[in-house]
Amino acid sequence: MDKLKETQKLSTHQKKLHEIIFEADTKAGKLFDIILLASILLSVLVVILDSVSSINQEYGELLFYLEWFFTLLFSVEYLLRLYCIGKPLMYARSFYGIVDLVSILPTYLSLILPGGEIFLTIRLLRMLRVFRVLKVVQYIGAANNLAEALKASKKRIAVFVFTILIIVVIVGSLMYAIEGAQNGFTNIPRSIYWAIVTLTTVGYGDISPQTGLGQVLASIIMILGYGIIAVPTGIVTSEMTKMKMKQTNTQSCPSCSAEGHDTDATHCKYCGEAI
Repeated sequence: MDKLKETQKLSTHQKKLHEIIFEADTKAGKLFDIILLASILLSVLVVILDSVSSINQEYGELLFYLEWFFTLLFSVEYLLRLYCIGKPLMYARSFYGIVDLVSILPTYLSLILPGGEIFLTIRLLRMLRVFRVLKVVQYIGAANNLAEALKASKKRIAVFVFTILIIVVIVGSLMYAIEGAQNGFTNIPRSIYWAIVTLTTVGYGDISPQTGLGQVLASIIMILGYGIIAVPTGIVTSEMTKMKMKQTNTQSCPSCSAEGHDTDATHCKYCGEAI
């Protein structure tokens, strides 16, 4: 009863705002998510371009103002998310809540810690919200051959590839910060190139970390590369063995913002609030 009263405390304005920000089943919600995802990509592109010295020298001031624009934009969005849910602290401690906060802190920290803006590429983690736009649809019917299995797996393989892109951007940015230009990591794109070569176990050897911390990070990426190779195979195999996916929807709890509920769920499985 207390939980029901807590949800009822939300004003009509807050409920409407929650529907737009947290839901992807409405036109307004989908539009909001698309604009948000585009803004995230553009903001990360700004950071990457800013690390290239030739571009920084010519457009450094413009990139600086663009970064602050995106940071203020995401700061307002984060505050609105806290405002339109019944239990803001639960959202703040959730995975997406922490990622949202971490994605805007580096710009503010750069005012007192030079170089901290490099870690703004962590903002790419927020692209995980694409799951709410590209809803995972349950596949109907059996896969009788490899061609059908590949077709049925294309969305999950696309998500896998996207995850790899996130990893190489973050690792490349870290290596750029650790090694620097003196060890061949002259900018973030070149560092991302190194991360791709290392993660895929190709290992051209044209760039290599020289510091101890850089070599530890490289070792982790090399080991991770072997495990990643098996993932696409497992995705296709799961389709060929007709493993049934659990059907969920994009309904977001108005109290704690949790997602991933069953299609027939009437209450949040995390906080018990009615949805």
